[in-house]
Amino acid sequence: MVLWLQWYNCVKYLRPACSRSLTFMWLILALAGMSIKTEHLGVTSLVRALGLKEKCYDQLRFFFHSNALKLDVLTNCWIKIVITHFKLLKFGEYIVLVADGIKVGKEGKKMPAVKKLHQESGNNSKPEFIWGHSFQTIAILVRGVFGSVYAVPLASRIHEGIVSSNRDKRTLIDKLVHLLFEITKNIESKAILVADNYYANKKVILPLIKSKTLHLVSRIKINAVAYYLPELSDKKSGRGRKKKYGAKIVLRELFSKHHLFVSTNSPVYGEKNVTISYCCLDLLWRPIGQLIRFVLVDHPSRGLIILMTTNLTLHPIEVISIYGYRFKIEVAFKDALKTIGAYSYHFWMKAMTPIKRVSGNQFLHRESKVYRIQVERKIKAYHAYVQLGCITQGLLLHLSINFGATVWAGFRSWLRTMKKDLPPSVMVVKYTLRSSLLEFLIGSALDHPLKKFIGKNASPDMMPEWKLTG
Repeated sequence: MVLWLQWYNCVKYLRPACSRSLTFMWLILALAGMSIKTEHLGVTSLVRALGLKEKCYDQLRFFFHSNALKLDVLTNCWIKIVITHFKLLKFGEYIVLVADGIKVGKEGKKMPAVKKLHQESGNNSKPEFIWGHSFQTIAILVRGVFGSVYAVPLASRIHEGIVSSNRDKRTLIDKLVHLLFEITKNIESKAILVADNYYANKKVILPLIKSKTLHLVSRIKINAVAYYLPELSDKKSGRGRKKKYGAKIVLRELFSKHHLFVSTNSPVYGEKNVTISYCCLDLLWRPIGQLIRFVLVDHPSRGLIILMTTNLTLHPIEVISIYGYRFKIEVAFKDALKTIGAYSYHFWMKAMTPIKRVSGNQFLHRESKVYRIQVERKIKAYHAYVQLGCITQGLLLHLSINFGATVWAGFRSWLRTMKKDLPPSVMVVKYTLRSSLLEFLIGSALDHPLKKFIGKNASPDMMPEWKLTG
């Protein structure tokens, strides 16, 4: 019961995202269903998880499409909740954000933005090509007990598959930068963005440098080149412009110059008794024409790695440590897919022309205004479902980090890897919330909003063991 009360104490701050109080109650109901459901079959899973009446299916479906739910405000409210309820990971005055993309398989021929996607993965269990939606996600790193670090997703949006105008020349990177600035305008702190080598691009770096409060830490390709600063000469310069770049240097060749490297213990989390060698150089990088700090790392098991950052004040050890946390977003994706079901929506568009297997992007400027509005409405429903999935994942992490002992006390099951002295996993929190829902419905105050709304819409015939008495 305590867990549900703490859960609701966070959720109530999402009220400004809803134009009407009834819409807010359906938002709470959707979040409650996502927090305890055991299957990932879209809206029907929410109905079964809470034992709702049959009519609630249509009402929940309409809720995700409703204009009364303001997606941007919902995202802003969630960011404020994360900042106030979590202890943020900081390096000096900088918080750490992580960005990455995820491709979710969707076979619906009447689902806007579905296209053929290429998967770059070393895992041979993944097909090279899939049909689905391409999302880009930004998460924030937070600290738990015993120094553990978690990635809390802030927002996830579809950035591929739909071209709204033939004048829209934005790339995936442009859209990610726009999403990043939409998020950081609600965070009154300097931030470091951690991303893989796909985002080590001038379209990301230049806007971050211009902002003066954001920096990038990323990996770059092993064949990257850079330039020394041009040598200053006392001689009078001749005709033509002054040299902007000095001698060219192939970064990979520096690994053979062992005298430039310093050996130290690995600062990457989870690595003990591992010795690495690193070299740090501030060089000009031609794509942006400015100084960039390059950190070359020789790792005994991961091989040769080249990292870069736009923050010239960061110590090389900090750069290595920060980039090591990039993998935390991969763990978050695993929970979102397997445990939360944040991407398990099944909204089809009846009026849509079925897509063909040879088609790519869908160009809306070739369609009627009514058709474009219908597509935008459907995309908004996808984003609303996924955003609620991000919020659900963050709420479960909040309970795990800040109320771990209470979660373990209510966990009425067994795990082979159970360690009650450590924070419980998202799956354990979800199981505990599910098993304690009946206790909350019976023991909480009669006028509690969540209890009243579930009682009004629950069907005892669907879940006989959850009959509400009184």
